[in-house]
This record gives sequence, C-alpha cells and structure tokens, in this order.
Amino acid sequence: MERLDKFLCDSGVGTRSQVKLILKAGRVTVDGAVVRDNSLKLDPQRQTVCLDGRSLGGKRRVVLLLNKPAGYITATEDPKDPTVMELLPAEYRAMDLKPVGRLDKATEGLLLFTNDGDLLHRLISPKKEVPKVYYARHEGAATDEDIEAFAGGLTLRDETVCLPAKLEPLGPGESLITVCEGKYHQVRRMMAARGMHVEYLERRQEGSLTLGALARGAVRELTADEIAALERE
Repeated sequence: MERLDKFLCDSGVGTRSQVKLILKAGRVTVDGAVVRDNSLKLDPQRQTVCLDGRSLGGKRRVVLLLNKPAGYITATEDPKDPTVMELLPAEYRAMDLKPVGRLDKATEGLLLFTNDGDLLHRLISPKKEVPKVYYARHEGAATDEDIEAFAGGLTLRDETVCLPAKLEPLGPGESLITVCEGKYHQVRRMMAARGMHVEYLERRQEGSLTLGALARGAVRELTADEIAALERE
C-alpha cells in the first residue's frame, strides 16, 4: 500500500504542495471516484489512478541532464554550501533523483541525475569504463611525454594508479582529457602530477551523451533513445 500523495509525486505530477492543490481541486480519481484525501492508502497494482482523466503509472524512470555551473557541490544536501539539487525544477525534487557521480564545486558541465539505481551503478562503475570527456584550461603545455604517461595509466602523487586515459592538447594551456573512472578530483590530480595546474574544468561528454546547446544552469530530461544509448555503453 502507498500514500496517494507519494504515488502522485513519483508519477511526476508535481511537488507535495502542488499535489495537495491538485487533489483539493478534485482533479484526481481512484477507480473512477474523485479523491481529495492526500493520505489515502492505495494499491497501485490493483487500483487505477487518473489525473484529469489520464491514467498514471506510478514511479517512472527519469534521467536528467544538468549543465552544472560553478559554485554548487554535488550532494543531495549540505549544511553550508548550495547543492546541485537546488538547480532542479521543483517537480523533479520529489522524485528521489540522485546525482550520477560527482563534479567538484568549481567544475562545470555535464551532470546526470536518475532515480534508476541500476543505471546509476552502471554509469559510475569503473568496470563499465564509461568514457567521460573534460575540457581543461591549465598552466603549461602538454607534451608527447604527458600524452604517453596518460595512455600508460598515470600514477598520482599519493601513489594512486589510474586507468589508461587520453590527453589531447588543443594548444598551449588547453587540453581535452578522457577518463573511464571517477576517482576524487581525478582530472585535476592527473594534470597536477604532470606539472599542469588546472585553472578551469568542464565535463563535456559522458558516453555518447554531450551537452549540446544546453545553457549553463539549465536542465532537460533525456529521451528514451538517449537512455537506451547510455545503457548500451
């Protein structure tokens, strides 16, 4: 059994406060009867819930893409700093979404959210080796020796060993870095290990998914085809 208001939130109808107003307006029916009691217990497997005559299916899988700005930490809550959850539209905040991996407070770019635990695990597992592409502005210029060091599996200053990665110099002080794992501050630490302090970092791609024309701070829901492509990575 499940509370009606939670069922409606999980169905993407809106936040708890929005759902309360929707119920009050008599827009929801359970087995054909109008229901205004948000605490009503129901069995979604046996009962039919409709909003404005449209049947609802309960919890649906959602994957969101955020173009993260600097200044937000990747966490569901924090007592001191603003979190990436505050950037999500209100209707998504009640849907048990979690960030897929993390970007540090200063790093910008592509960050996914999902309420699908299996997909989340698949995307963050180093065993799956889902490639992530970063653009970095940094001190110095990458050399052929740096490229070889990345390709061979770089050892960081604390003796952490990284999987082979790709370093592509774009010119003095600019590079693309492709990694297949998500160690703590990994790209910054890899560049520092080669004497190139990162001044700006942006994640541009994860698997086949790119930022496209999505504006900084904006959010969009992935299509079924995009989700299927991620599952094939």
